[in-house]
Amino acid sequence: MNRNGVLRITNLTKEYGAVRAVDRISFHVNAGEVVGLLGPNGAGKTTTINMILGILEPTGGLIEVLDRGLAGHRSEVAKGINFAAVYAHMPANLTVLQNLRVFGLLYEVKGLKQRIASLLREFDLEDLAKTKAGLLSSGELSRLNLAKAVINRPRLLLLDEPTASLDPSVSSLIRERIRQYAKTTGAGILWTSHNMNEIEAVCDRVLFLSRGRILLEGDPRTLAADHGKKDLEALFIAVAREPLRLVEQ
Repeated sequence: MNRNGVLRITNLTKEYGAVRAVDRISFHVNAGEVVGLLGPNGAGKTTTINMILGILEPTGGLIEVLDRGLAGHRSEVAKGINFAAVYAHMPANLTVLQNLRVFGLLYEVKGLKQRIASLLREFDLEDLAKTKAGLLSSGELSRLNLAKAVINRPRLLLLDEPTASLDPSVSSLIRERIRQYAKTTGAGILWTSHNMNEIEAVCDRVLFLSRGRILLEGDPRTLAADHGKKDLEALFIAVAREPLRLVEQ
């Protein structure tokens, strides 16, 4: 991996019996880079993220985080990774403060009290610190989830549909916080989304998955035109409907 590399995936494969959900994909994420992982439902995006997190065991291939193979250094590598998604709910019976404390202890965060105080301010959660997570609005939960996702100052941040179903103002806030995190810390970020406007605004590079394979890669602001499409949404639809035709171009 080059000196700026945070994540490198080589020939990653996941099979379920005769079904190959992820088919020998290879890609990388550099320090300070936000990479979009795009594709229709069932393309293999969440499966890929779950393998990077160590939740799923790959059938084949190599996952390296900061030059360390996940297979041989799982506990060490895991300390430098974190994750957020709207479907990954926080324990509802714990308060905002308790949730952050629990996850901070799990990640063995040093100076945890000060770190939590800083995150409460950064994500506008100070007035909600003693509120149980189960009583928060979807926007408040998203801010808590993102605060949890950066509590250990991860070098690799995995985001699976982090703004799905959120109103535009909250989505904009989340995007701003994530871009700022990548810029100030040099973390690499892998982001899945079905919102193409969001992808163009946030991502430095995008990868299009279809049926477990990476079909296209490039700058989200120019990739559509490179393939004769008017915008990224039209390209997304083409990937979903006509992947073989795109490969043949």
